[in-house]
Amino acid sequence: MLGKRIYDLRTAMGWSQVQLAKYLNISKQTVSNWENDNIQPSIEMLIRVAKLFHVSCDYLLGLENIPTISVDGLPSFFIAHLVQIIEDYKQK
Repeated sequence: MLGKRIYDLRTAMGWSQVQLAKYLNISKQTVSNWENDNIQPSIEMLIRVAKLFHVSCDYLLGLENIPTISVDGLPSFFIAHLVQIIEDYKQK
């Protein structure tokens, strides 16, 4: 589950394994091993991945199925605008 979630998030961003590895300061092989479920990231790395993709660790681990995006620090006007964009996409 974790490997698939990382793969899905990475490809949704249009990032290669090399790019993700660079953002996390790890090797491309490590990303490949995660995505193929050969190894699991450490707890510290799991938190870094969650923060990078703006999702919860529970989402990465498959404990919840709805990804969330943190809007902490954004003014209410921007939050309202994002909500409207999301609603528009849901209707399509």
